[in-house]
Amino acid sequence: MLPEDIKTLIENGVPDSEVFVTGDEGKFEATVISQCFDGISMVKGHQLVYSAVKPQIASGALHALSIKTFTPSEWKQQTAN
Repeated sequence: MLPEDIKTLIENGVPDSEVFVTGDEGKFEATVISQCFDGISMVKGHQLVYSAVKPQIASGALHALSIKTFTPSEWKQQTAN
């Protein structure tokens, strides 16, 4: 899989998201920004992202995915530093 493939899957699975994916050889890191993470736990947010790529993980096409989730306001604070 390519980072662009994972980006598309996550964008399709997480409402109104902005996604950045890096990595290769089945090991990737995704940064996902969406208002849908507001008011939910980090675990719930990660579960939402994992659900978007679950078939690829099950098939072995995607071996590891590290996830960072942010609301738009959290992302703004993160990138301001």
